[in-house]
Amino acid sequence: MLSQFRQSIASLSFPLQQLPDSLRLAKASSLEIYYAPFDHINTAAKVVICGITPGLQQADIALQKAQQLLASNTPLVVVSQQAKETASFAGPMRRNLVRMLNHIGLQGRLGITDCEQLFTTRKDLVHYTSALRYPVFVNGKNYSGRTPKMLKEPLLRETIEQYLGEELRQLSADTLYIPLGDAVADVLFFMAENGIIQRNQILAGMPHPSGANAERIAFFLGEKAKEDLSAKTNPAIILEKKQQLLALLK
Repeated sequence: MLSQFRQSIASLSFPLQQLPDSLRLAKASSLEIYYAPFDHINTAAKVVICGITPGLQQADIALQKAQQLLASNTPLVVVSQQAKETASFAGPMRRNLVRMLNHIGLQGRLGITDCEQLFTTRKDLVHYTSALRYPVFVNGKNYSGRTPKMLKEPLLRETIEQYLGEELRQLSADTLYIPLGDAVADVLFFMAENGIIQRNQILAGMPHPSGANAERIAFFLGEKAKEDLSAKTNPAIILEKKQQLLALLK
């Protein structure tokens, strides 16, 4: 769709406070879906990192990168790849994500020394994606995956089946999937139930790498003791999920 929205992207002024109507793909009640250049699929990926949906910050980064490349007549396939790689999981969550991936030993499974390389020198190994490929907003705010539920809302479910389904069918049968949070894990399990991937490819169980999950992340990494946790954190659930995750990586 990059060629379809090329002119709209060229006219944008950054930073964006919201995405313009010229990029809107769909609307249903309080939900809106907008285009941003997250189309690229790395079909050779050994691991897929899957979030909920790109937020406004990520969309801003991807669109700005695309605008710069389009202005220099860069081929669309290159624009698509570079815009997505620049914006995917940009921001503070990347550091938390890398630390947890290293903690479970994914680097050894992939034959690299540090999962930070998945965002630098070994992007060839990873496909960055989201359950909802394009930015979704509820009442103008970033969609969190909570309300409405992705698989219960017709527009969101249709989007998942159309775009995420297309991506997963192009990937290898031994590709591993890292869902960021329970809502994304549920979507990937749904894909497994429908025979698109296998359940043992899904490495579910890490806390979402958002800074809001700092305590859960610290406990997952063994940096905070159980007795020091607040009442809002359930250590038993975190440990159970961690053991299931590590068992899949053996």
